[in-house]
Amino acid sequence: MDNVNEPGGLKRDLKQRHMVMIAISGTIGTGLFLTSGKTIATAGPLGALLAYMTIGVWLVFVCQAIGEIATLLPLPGAFTIWGARVFDEAFAFQMTWVYFTNWALTIPAELSASSLVVSFWLGEGSSFPTWVVPVIIIVALVIINMLGVKMYGEAEYWFSILKVVTIIVFIITGILVDAGAVGGTRYGVDNWHISGAPFKGGFKAFLSVLVSVGFAYGGTELSGVTAAESRNPHKHVPKAVNTVLVRIAFFYILSIFFLSCIVPNNDERLLNPDGTVVNAPFTIVFVQAGMKGGADYMNAVIFTSIVSASNSDFYVATRMLLSLANNGWAPKWVGKTNRRGVPYVAVGITTLFSCIALVMIYAGASVVFDWLVSIIGSIIFLIWTSILFLHFRFRQCWKAQGHTPEELPYRSWGYPYGHYLAMVVAVCCVVANFYLSIDSKPSVDAFTGPEDPDYIAKRNRWAQGVLGAWFPWFQAITLYFGWKLIKKTKIINPAMADLDTGRWIPVLKDPLMGEKPKPRWRQILSNFV
Repeated sequence: MDNVNEPGGLKRDLKQRHMVMIAISGTIGTGLFLTSGKTIATAGPLGALLAYMTIGVWLVFVCQAIGEIATLLPLPGAFTIWGARVFDEAFAFQMTWVYFTNWALTIPAELSASSLVVSFWLGEGSSFPTWVVPVIIIVALVIINMLGVKMYGEAEYWFSILKVVTIIVFIITGILVDAGAVGGTRYGVDNWHISGAPFKGGFKAFLSVLVSVGFAYGGTELSGVTAAESRNPHKHVPKAVNTVLVRIAFFYILSIFFLSCIVPNNDERLLNPDGTVVNAPFTIVFVQAGMKGGADYMNAVIFTSIVSASNSDFYVATRMLLSLANNGWAPKWVGKTNRRGVPYVAVGITTLFSCIALVMIYAGASVVFDWLVSIIGSIIFLIWTSILFLHFRFRQCWKAQGHTPEELPYRSWGYPYGHYLAMVVAVCCVVANFYLSIDSKPSVDAFTGPEDPDYIAKRNRWAQGVLGAWFPWFQAITLYFGWKLIKKTKIINPAMADLDTGRWIPVLKDPLMGEKPKPRWRQILSNFV
């Protein structure tokens, strides 16, 4: 039996295990495996840990906000179109386009990294054309996404299991190495007391790593996007968002803690300027544990993580284009779907954006990757801040129409004080990003002249920071007021907000909801894997 969700022609083929693993897959990616070492090298062990904890607190309440509204209204486009329901159509218009921009840039960023990863196995002087690798991945992504959302869910499920196993193995290895049981050296917390530790570079260094941490966490909000294709949003969405806190504590905080204990913050390998797997932070720990095959194993894991992340990026980008078309914000033909519920035109457009990775390889994949990370990290900050704002607005509309929080199919815990805290963190992160982008401008007087290579490098990093910090907000403001001016949209009266169209009503004895109850041990284990 096909259970078709009428808005957009999507099919509800995602099971609970798909939803949970998609959320986990969005959390664990190349941001953790390749760039976490730079965070420790820049801000020190305590600075890095606090950065991950700070953004983690923000993200927990963002996911709670997503869970509450997406469970009630599992709409195609998810949080990007909530603004049209509870605030202003122009807000939803800009948010959807900005979020599509995020994933349209993320796909080539991820794919360009694949050439760096594969070059590890090829060795120096290899004549193998590295552009072939992203081409093969793009073809695979098109096939997976054209086969339907169920195929996408299965692919992400198995990709995620490999990443989860790797994190668990790393944490166990980290405990053994840190205690001296493996590798022959007991580290303890000695590296937290060396020069520069535990808070390296002061408060400014801590602020400077927040964007890269945001990039590492980006994608966790995918559980809201997949709600429109879940078999049972009332059950699956809360399950996915409620495991966020466990995942952050277990996967990120523990990983960063043991990494910072074993590898000193002044170890040059942590900066990993070439993005190679040999100097990837996880690989360093495996090597110090005496695991000679650690580099090969991590290279394989990072490669599958790139494919997994690209698969999720591809999926979300097509759904954003579908949402734009369904709401009249893009040509209708962009949203055409086939009998499998796949927006095939959107798949074609997303494929074209994916091919930007081929250009990036010739322009210098690692350089362009850094530029894209700064932009993508800022877009993620913008989107998370907007989600919190829309949640406050949703509650205002819900109350204005005579409803109580108890009537919601899922109620966000910690509301409103936890969400107030998250909004304070959001505003502080955004302001800090703006400040640092301007404050870091280099002076030519400190160098031999404008042609000095060191000056040029610092100037480029400054320009990268300015573009990353300001472009997403400039784009959002331009789109919002541009659409508002053209369409004359009005801010919605909370009492008149549409909180009913698109609600998912459970159907008793629906065969798609017939999931067997799990034993207790599997319920506990599911919080982690």
